[in-house]
Amino acid sequence: MAISAVAGASAPSRAARTATLIKLSMFVLFLVIWQTLAIVLAQPDFPSFTQTLSALYYHSVSGDLIINVAITVTRVAISFILAIFLGSIFGIAMGARAWFNQLSDSFLIILLNVPALVVIILSYIWIGLVEAAAITAVVINKIPTVAVMLREGARTTDPKLAQVAQVYNIPWWRFMRKIYLPQLYPFFLAAARNGLSLIWKIVLVVELLGRSDGVGFALHSMFQFFDIAGILAYTMAFIAVVFMIEWVCFTPFDARIQRGR
Repeated sequence: MAISAVAGASAPSRAARTATLIKLSMFVLFLVIWQTLAIVLAQPDFPSFTQTLSALYYHSVSGDLIINVAITVTRVAISFILAIFLGSIFGIAMGARAWFNQLSDSFLIILLNVPALVVIILSYIWIGLVEAAAITAVVINKIPTVAVMLREGARTTDPKLAQVAQVYNIPWWRFMRKIYLPQLYPFFLAAARNGLSLIWKIVLVVELLGRSDGVGFALHSMFQFFDIAGILAYTMAFIAVVFMIEWVCFTPFDARIQRGR
C-alpha cells in the first residue's frame, strides 16, 4: 500500500517535469530557428537572437528600458485590476439576474464591437492627454470581455447550493467566499489570462498615441529610426515580465482550481 501511494504521488511530479522539459525544448527550438534564419537571410531588417540580446543589454544598461517597462507594467496593473473588478461585477450581475441581462445586453454588444482605437482617441479628446485618459481607455476596452466571461460563469452556478445556504442560514459573505465564488474561479482565471494578454497590447497603443513614456512610446521612437533590434529587445523584456506574472500568479491559482475539482 505504501509503495503504491508513493508511486501514485510521484506520477504527477514526473508528468510536470515532462511538461516543463517539452516547453523548454520548444523554446530552445524556436531560438535556434530564429538564429539560423537570421544567419541564412543576412538581412539588416531581420536581426538575430544574439543581436537582439545585445540590444537588450544596451537598452537596459545605457537606455531607459527598465524605466519604460516599469511605467508600462504599472499602467497594465492598474487597468487590469479595474477591468477585472468592474467587469466581474457587471458579468456576475448579468448572469444572476435575467432582467439586468436584458437591460444591459445591447449595451454590452455595442462596447464589444467599438474599435479599441476609437475608444482611445475619444478618451484623449474628451479627458485630455493625461494619465487618467490612458487608464480609462484601456479599462473601457477590457470590461466587456470580462463581463461576458463572468456572465457565462454565473449562469453555470448550481442554484441548489444557494438553497442549501438559505436553509442553514449561512451568512451572505461566507456563502460568497466559500460556495458561490469558488464556482467562478475557472472563469476568473480565464478572464484574467485573456485580460492580461489584451490589456498590455492596448496599453502600448495608448502610449504610442498619447504618452511620452512607456514601452509604446519607446517602440514608436525606435520605429522612426528603424531600430528593429531595439524593438525586439523591448518585446522580449515585456514578454519576460508577462511570463513571470503567469508563473507567480496564474499558475498557482490554476493549480488550486485543479485541486478543488
